Amino acid sequence: MGLHLIDIYRSPNIGIFMKANDRFLLVPKGLAQTKTDKLCASLGVSAVPTSIGESRLLGVLSSMNSNGMLVSRLADEVEVNEIKAATGLNVSRLESRLTAVGNLVVANDRCALVSPALDSTAVSQVRDVMGTEVERLPIGEYYQTGSLVVATNKGAAVYPGLDEQEVERIGSLLGVDAYPTSVNSGVPYVASGLIANSKNAIVGSQTTGPELVFITRALSV
Repeated sequence: MGLHLIDIYRSPNIGIFMKANDRFLLVPKGLAQTKTDKLCASLGVSAVPTSIGESRLLGVLSSMNSNGMLVSRLADEVEVNEIKAATGLNVSRLESRLTAVGNLVVANDRCALVSPALDSTAVSQVRDVMGTEVERLPIGEYYQTGSLVVATNKGAAVYPGLDEQEVERIGSLLGVDAYPTSVNSGVPYVASGLIANSKNAIVGSQTTGPELVFITRALSV
């Protein structure tokens, strides 16, 4: 299908506003229907318009795979039930004082990589909700594990500052090939400008040709 370049709210940082798995795309309520339809067609998914904590920063405030979804403790009961009803997924608020769930947890259907900042209670919850193995893993010197890796069941795009051994370890844990790349003309926080599932990927509009090559390779799309 080819990668699509797009802006959301005139921003190339599309990953902060949306989150995808192989069946669904969380999109902010009120996003233009034409744009929503295009995004869903690209990824082969159904749209789930919602908010989390009355915010449209869905990518920052959630993490999901095919089994379940963790959302920020800022989410209210109506929002949690709305997402459950639309997806049929196990949706749970992460039991942590830290609210940016998407920056802390990244998962495919084999493994969840989580920030070392999460305590053992939160790690156990990730294991239960995602239905995967869980590995506490800093990315380089950073603890924002979820913001520095985009993982699907076919590949992983990771922070470009890692050495070959670190990249290989991430790929081994996730059970896929991993490759380093940036997005949006050099931004190292790959999750900020990239939304992907096993079928395709969407990238921010400022992503360069060489970055597109690396992302295509990383995610096998």
